[in-house]
Amino acid sequence: MLIKFVRIKIFCVSFVLFSVFFVGLSARSEAAKKYHVSAKSAIFSNSTKVRRLYGKNVHKKVLPASTVKVMTALLALEKLPLNHMVKVSKNATYPEPSKIYARPGDRYKVSDLLFAILLRSANDASVILAEAMAGTEKKFTVMMNKRAKQLGCQHTQFANSNGLPTKPGTQYTTAYDMYLIFRAALKHPFFKKAITYKYKTIYSEKGRKTTLKSHNKILFFDWKQKLFGKTGYTKKAKSCFVGYAKHGGDDLIIAIFGCKSGRRWKDIKYIVSRYGRIAL
Repeated sequence: MLIKFVRIKIFCVSFVLFSVFFVGLSARSEAAKKYHVSAKSAIFSNSTKVRRLYGKNVHKKVLPASTVKVMTALLALEKLPLNHMVKVSKNATYPEPSKIYARPGDRYKVSDLLFAILLRSANDASVILAEAMAGTEKKFTVMMNKRAKQLGCQHTQFANSNGLPTKPGTQYTTAYDMYLIFRAALKHPFFKKAITYKYKTIYSEKGRKTTLKSHNKILFFDWKQKLFGKTGYTKKAKSCFVGYAKHGGDDLIIAIFGCKSGRRWKDIKYIVSRYGRIAL
């Protein structure tokens, strides 16, 4: 009789534990299904195998904010030697922060200016590079738009080198177009390495020191897998990001725009973990 009672008790306890586990598992599964991506537009693709894993309004025109700097960096890598010294004009010091507060007459290496735009998202450094390549920022935007067309971007137009707000309708991109631009930049070893840095110290020719900290908060999160890329934010554009993660031997690129307040990193984590099967 006692043995029978013990067996029944063990069965009941096991049933309860199994039920709790099953309910918990179902709840987590339902939560994952119910998650709503807040971004206006997003794309997640395996660029190595050229296969899209997720898309939401991929051809919808959006404000690019500082993801514009990926194109600025791409052109600088294509047209300027990394150790070339570039002089700062007075005009280049006018943009609003973020910036390195370069002074007129200062000279910086192209490589250091690239670190400045990719980590700190320095708006003045973008103009310095633009003027080094085209003489004026306005002329540089012509180069930007021409290169975008060459890459297959059909719904992109640039109006400046840094993504700061412009007149309505003068600057826009799409998640798909920015994916194409980032994919091209990723082919440059310097770009691929630079976006992995959390911190970097740069110097002017005269030794003026500036310590940079990456705006990509993922690098500081306790995630198993890091995503490397470029952030963007303005009040109208909201939060943006374009970057990539390694998965096996493949590069998985994500471009996401117009995330609601406080949702950018959650949106990214959800898309990458669910559609890329990556544990974050």
